[in-house]
Amino acid sequence: MLRRLVCALALGVVSALPAQAEDQVTDFMLENGMQVVVVEDHRAPVVMHMVWYKAGSADEKPGVSGVAHFLEHLLFKATDTLESGEFSATVAANGGRDNAFTSFDVTAYHQRVAADRLELMMTMESDRMVNIRLGEEEILTERDVIIEERNQRVENNPGALFREQLNASQYLNHRYGIPIIGWRHEMEALGLEDALEYYGTYYAPNNAILIVAGDVEPEEVKALAEQYYGVIPANPDLPERARPSEPPQTSARRMEFYDARVAQPYVTRSYLAPERNPGDQRGAAALTLLAELLGGGQTSVLSQKLQFEDKNSIYATSWYRGTSLDATTFNLLTVPAPGIEMQEAEDAMDAVVVEFMETGVDEAHLERIKMQLRASQIYERDNVDSVANRYGRGLTSGLTIADIQEWPEILQSITPEEIMAAAEMIFDRKKSVTGWLLTEEEMAQ
Repeated sequence: MLRRLVCALALGVVSALPAQAEDQVTDFMLENGMQVVVVEDHRAPVVMHMVWYKAGSADEKPGVSGVAHFLEHLLFKATDTLESGEFSATVAANGGRDNAFTSFDVTAYHQRVAADRLELMMTMESDRMVNIRLGEEEILTERDVIIEERNQRVENNPGALFREQLNASQYLNHRYGIPIIGWRHEMEALGLEDALEYYGTYYAPNNAILIVAGDVEPEEVKALAEQYYGVIPANPDLPERARPSEPPQTSARRMEFYDARVAQPYVTRSYLAPERNPGDQRGAAALTLLAELLGGGQTSVLSQKLQFEDKNSIYATSWYRGTSLDATTFNLLTVPAPGIEMQEAEDAMDAVVVEFMETGVDEAHLERIKMQLRASQIYERDNVDSVANRYGRGLTSGLTIADIQEWPEILQSITPEEIMAAAEMIFDRKKSVTGWLLTEEEMAQ
């Protein structure tokens, strides 16, 4: 009776939320092959301008890991019309902010400014798409910067070093197993020719998507895009985006990573998992909900059992991020409580999964998660940054605008049976990678 009451209350709250409003989206293709997507939101006089290149670290050639991220840094140097650093200084002088990021599948550059500064952003961004001006001095200076970034983010962080090794164990053949920032020994050898080769290959309008979200009119954006981006020639030699695939995994993999700087040991396990695919998102939606049920917060199955009932963990979670071009991972993690051995923690985590497979989905819990997801998706529409990112990440991973817009309702329609089928598919121990992050003291035991 209580379970039915909770479920009914959750459904009532969900129905009280506004329906998922459809974004006002207009898209078109320039003659040179550049896709332009406009998402209108006239509530505030601001705009998010983003150029997404369909190339990231997984598109690098062997031996030059880190060159995609290196080039991202170099694009803030000089062009034929701008001095080094002038791009960001101009954005700031006009009351805006700008940045860029590199991932496995994409490199993106973005500015958030007042809507009447959109043309200025297009002027500068289209300029550095083709007119970057580099010399050996810029290469040496910025190479030192990215190596120092690796020192700070990776070399000085045992958790980051551990995750690098874990990824390398997960992906034996695919370049997702190589760190985005690059292996240090290859970063140290990056040169001008490496950067210019990547730039000349991938930085072209027919390999880019322009996302403009905010207080704009589609016809205005189209006119500006044609004026500034439309005149840039396409790259007729753009290579096909073919990556090496993973061989079938037939044996469980394990690793232990020891470091004196480890403050809190933990156990993690990953399984290779399918990504969201255009026109076929139900499997990814089921995995998204499975991750939320198992490890999405303190009401999740893992937290309730490991943290609050058995008290053998101080933190437990699971996650799945399906927006990638190629196969991604489904992950579990538990941080043992004081006095709990690593094997004991791993066994307890596994026992929770086994119990979940036997008892199935708690429907009241599932409805609460769906309610929370719907609410977060609705609130996200108040932020043009989030909206632009959602479309950019989806489109560069192969999804269509329709796929992106249908995703919220697909999540709401997933059944407990679909979630359990996804769990049956994922939880195959022979296809897992398990890692222990440990202190050096534990190595001696």
